[in-house]
Amino acid sequence: MILKEIDEGIIIDPTKIEKMKKLDSIIFDCDGVLIDVSNSYDLAIKKTVDFVIKEIAQVNESGLITTKMIEGFKTSGGFNDEIDVTYALILGIVAAKKQNILFSDFILQVIANADQTGIKSVERYLDAMNVDVSDIKQKLAYPGKKFHNLLSSIFDEIFYGSELYEQLYKRKPQFFHGLGLIENDVVLLNKDLVAKLRNRFDKKIAILTGRGNLSAKHSLKDLFKEFDLNNSKFLEDEPREMAKPNPQSLISTIRGMNATVSLYVGDSMEDHIMARKADESGMPTIFCGVYGTSKDPESKKSLFESHNADIIVKSIDLIPKTLNLV
Repeated sequence: MILKEIDEGIIIDPTKIEKMKKLDSIIFDCDGVLIDVSNSYDLAIKKTVDFVIKEIAQVNESGLITTKMIEGFKTSGGFNDEIDVTYALILGIVAAKKQNILFSDFILQVIANADQTGIKSVERYLDAMNVDVSDIKQKLAYPGKKFHNLLSSIFDEIFYGSELYEQLYKRKPQFFHGLGLIENDVVLLNKDLVAKLRNRFDKKIAILTGRGNLSAKHSLKDLFKEFDLNNSKFLEDEPREMAKPNPQSLISTIRGMNATVSLYVGDSMEDHIMARKADESGMPTIFCGVYGTSKDPESKKSLFESHNADIIVKSIDLIPKTLNLV
């Protein structure tokens, strides 16, 4: 299959053009698509890892995590949840320490063996390496009961900050106080783009994100109500088994909007896999991969190309132009 660059920052699969002409709904991922999270969610991962390895794992090191490591896990197709990434990185640090080997080298092996099963694939790899990390696993109790394990609490306190955390969980934070890193979110959506999307899709514009409703609403502000919220899905508020790349939420959104052919816009392999699964299930879906928000845009672009994404764009601003060109 040969992808074709039809304009700067726009690549399409020519075999999908006829299907693209029938698009009547659009569904967006949030992080890395509608919002740049490099200084919010990504930074929360780094700060949570630093806190846990120092205060709980008793490893006196910090600053070990790079954005490249985070994106490495996310390209595996099983790490849409930032706390899953955080957990995998913590296990990697503890395992490297126990083997007395360099973490920066060891984590590359862990990432290379990660797959769509997410943290289970990491745990399997460490078991195969005969590395005993049961002590830190027991302390973190992750994933455990939703919203009731130590790792999730620490991460969410850092990300949401005192006020939002208490609003969300009806309890006061234990570890951190003050503003959360969510305040560093940079919204990439704007009213002009919304207007252009409405011209094409009318009211069939929704969100399907790993975020919770409160988090998305807090960052998107007035733009939040521009979406079909009755058919949008906020997976942080759903049971864990509904996480991407499970296509059930996407299928439900498409059905709820009574769409014929849908465009799902995401920035990760989980997004791509989910859209493919929905399409294969009989719910016609086109996937659009966004690469410009990545710390390594060319690598993300190449990743989507190698997996034959239907549409690849540098930014969401290019979506109206893309659809006008096919």
